[in-house]
Amino acid sequence: MSHASLRPAYHRDGFVVVPDLLGPQQLQELREIIAGLVAASSAVTEHTAVYDLEPGHTPAAPRVRRIKQPHKVHPAFDAVVRSAPVMAVLAELLGPELRLQGSKLNMKAAKYGSPVEWHQDWAFYPHSNDDMLAIGVMLDDMDLENGPLMVVPGSHKGPIWNHHGEDGRFAGLVDPADIEREIASAVALTGRAGTMSFHHVRALHGSALNTSDRSRNLLLYEVSASDAWPLLGVADFDDFNRRLLSGRPTVEPRVTSVPVRLPLPPAARQGSIYENQSSSGKFYFHKANA
Repeated sequence: MSHASLRPAYHRDGFVVVPDLLGPQQLQELREIIAGLVAASSAVTEHTAVYDLEPGHTPAAPRVRRIKQPHKVHPAFDAVVRSAPVMAVLAELLGPELRLQGSKLNMKAAKYGSPVEWHQDWAFYPHSNDDMLAIGVMLDDMDLENGPLMVVPGSHKGPIWNHHGEDGRFAGLVDPADIEREIASAVALTGRAGTMSFHHVRALHGSALNTSDRSRNLLLYEVSASDAWPLLGVADFDDFNRRLLSGRPTVEPRVTSVPVRLPLPPAARQGSIYENQSSSGKFYFHKANA
């Protein structure tokens, strides 16, 4: 698929999948870094600024479900999103002036890697416009057995679903009973290692438990047009500008008419999406026993 053909498909479906944006040498380097980070997690027993731990984690048997902000943890992760092939796709989909919102590495180890319930990223961080997307970097071959990202085509043009629980607090997931028809039409984003997916910030998506005997590591970056400003405010203006990937700083947000639900009051369990979603009793995906 040429870059010129990506934009129409992205606008139609809310996602595109591009193979071979990472080569074997880059993949090997990232895997070695990840192995070292997982080994080092044996020194911690609770979630930290770097680690989000799986249920059942112990120093003797370390289990990590997320590395937080990996682009700050090791320069190799920062280099991925800034590489020329990735930036070329981003420019085609979002335009020439871009900002990195954040990153995470979601890790699903064989047989127990945690699922992520159905949600829209937009529910977590609404902005002044929705020219925003998430890049999913497949660090392992992904198929239906090891919990690939699943996206509902066209859902980026629809409503912002309710992500709040019965207590009125933000829960970070949609009640599966509300989206049965949407779930039935979801598409699995699969591919060989080195493939990247790009999904719209309003696209409805989730991923199942890893039931295979293989790992499923997905490196995620949130990227926006540089004139998309967070509706909940900018905590650190200097950092906000440092995260520019291209273009110049601006103090003129572009405001468009897009539906918004604010993630307030905050989730009962703060932290990662896993913690937010754990406060709900309405799950779609099966979980492994700790």
